[in-house]
Amino acid sequence: MDAGDRVQLPGLDHGVQAVGPSRRADEGRRMSVAASEVQTPPDPTGKKSGFQLPGWAEKGLIPGVVLAIAALLPFIPSIGDKANLMQQMAVALAYVVMALGLNIIVGFAGLLDLGYVAFFAFGAFAVGWFASGHFAYVNDEKGIHFLVSGNTLNLPGIHFNFLIVLVIAIVLTTIAGMIIGLPTLRLRGDYIAIVTLAFGEIIGRLAVNLDETTILGGTPVTAGRQGISPVDRIDLPFFEPFTVLDKKPWYWFALFLVVIVLFVNFRLRDSRMGRAWVALREDEIAAVAMGVPAVKTKLMAYASGAAFGGISGAFLASLLNTVNADQFQFSFSILVLAMVILGGLGSIWGVVIGAIVLSIINNYLIPDVINGVPGDLGLEFDMTQITFAIYGFLLLLMMILRPQGLLPERRHKMELTEHAETTDETLYTARA
Repeated sequence: MDAGDRVQLPGLDHGVQAVGPSRRADEGRRMSVAASEVQTPPDPTGKKSGFQLPGWAEKGLIPGVVLAIAALLPFIPSIGDKANLMQQMAVALAYVVMALGLNIIVGFAGLLDLGYVAFFAFGAFAVGWFASGHFAYVNDEKGIHFLVSGNTLNLPGIHFNFLIVLVIAIVLTTIAGMIIGLPTLRLRGDYIAIVTLAFGEIIGRLAVNLDETTILGGTPVTAGRQGISPVDRIDLPFFEPFTVLDKKPWYWFALFLVVIVLFVNFRLRDSRMGRAWVALREDEIAAVAMGVPAVKTKLMAYASGAAFGGISGAFLASLLNTVNADQFQFSFSILVLAMVILGGLGSIWGVVIGAIVLSIINNYLIPDVINGVPGDLGLEFDMTQITFAIYGFLLLLMMILRPQGLLPERRHKMELTEHAETTDETLYTARA
């Protein structure tokens, strides 16, 4: 017997002789547990030793630090002085809001939604209709103005303050979410995907073709592919109106939206409704048998997720200064769904990471870094032409290497990880 094979622990009166490698590992794990128990005896009073933060502080410390760093980034000259970079960062945060909305529908409630771009469209058209000169003939071409300032007061069309437009966008998209939810109440799985796909395609086709339908003195409803441009910039009370050249206020406003949506997401997940969503996702028949109202629960999932899509759509329309029918393609729904899957279905922080990663890949890595690689190799195409092939390859790798996502929800992780012990008790207590 080798001297190194014998382990002597404090508090134990004998050593352990390891026979083989596997037994040695098993004995080592048992002895480690025993050693930890010996070295850290439990306090009979039940109090934890050392300084302990309150539970809310432990949970919020790291996210608070990350959000503080994100808020301070524009003060770094090499970042804040680059308008294009700030705009890309604001777009990434808008994608985060949109992905968190889809995560409620797909991740929490388990309703596969392939038409999420429709909610983006409703939010964007809320800005196009109520914060631009699109309806130039209303009020005898004098326009309608409400809580706006500066040069906007002299422009024709309908011009509401952005916060009011945001509320209108939420109302429109919530109604749209209820409408899309009604036909799917008796459906499950792939059939829900087909219905939502149809809804997204219908809204996209309407955005293109309603440029020939006129209202309010002969104004087309959507302006089609020509688009509604320009739209009003964000004008918040007590702040200077946002400008085109300085993108820092846009970034901070997008970060504020992310914080609000994160707070609402956590509250919804931990609420009675959130538990009902999870129950429906796991087993709808059992959930209904236990008294979960399926109709109300599904409609609330669609309405909540749609509202976040509308918020993001309104912000993006104002940031990009246009509402164009080409923005509402089916591929955009797949992009947002890929963000949710990449981050981890049902995982709030995972979806945030997935949205940021895919936004960087979509808006920076592919067009600016690797776009010319095929040309350098003598091939006659560039990487922007195969963007969704790249996404598909990334998702394929994810399904093979890490199907639970980059930062998975604990319940999904236990279900998908090999050799995991998925007892009823552990699944019941699992939380993201």
